[in-house]
Amino acid sequence: MAREAGDIAWALNLEPVFIARDEAERRECGFSHQVILEQDVLDYTAMPFVIGIGENSIRRAIAERFKESLRFTNLVHPSATFGFSQREAIDRGKGIVVAAGTRFTSGISVGDFCIFNQNTTIAHDCVVESYVHVAPGANVSGNVHLKSGCWVGAGAVVNQGSYAKKRVVGENATIGSGAVVIRDCEANAVYAGVPAKRIK
Repeated sequence: MAREAGDIAWALNLEPVFIARDEAERRECGFSHQVILEQDVLDYTAMPFVIGIGENSIRRAIAERFKESLRFTNLVHPSATFGFSQREAIDRGKGIVVAAGTRFTSGISVGDFCIFNQNTTIAHDCVVESYVHVAPGANVSGNVHLKSGCWVGAGAVVNQGSYAKKRVVGENATIGSGAVVIRDCEANAVYAGVPAKRIK
């Protein structure tokens, strides 16, 4: 996800600086741009940060570790599109990454440190809590509640809820790639298939 975040920065005419856990990771990553070590990150507190890590639990741990010392910003690709007042709603959050081709309609609430990967769709009146990752090409229909830490896989579809009762994907749930969710999904569970069924 760091490369995708870097691509968004470049599209915004920003020069990204990447962070490696240690010297071995810095050698392995193969970035041709500046890579600093995690141990040195507090030397760069004047810069805005995003966490380009797709794994929700790791992203949460890093955000918690550095929440008092780093300034987290949002990174929104210029090709992302927004319904009425939706961009302003995104801008009220922090640490949100919105990749190329993402579409938000309107009335959507978004928590902090979420990732919306390439060509995702988030429809009207959804609630997206913090630390959610919506993978490339996923389609989240209207009136859906994505609880904290859930992961919606590439090309998955979460079908519409209603104004009376939102469709719920529980906390830390995983929706497999290509799955079609037609019922609520329990917390800490894994769903796959068409229609999606709990497999773990």
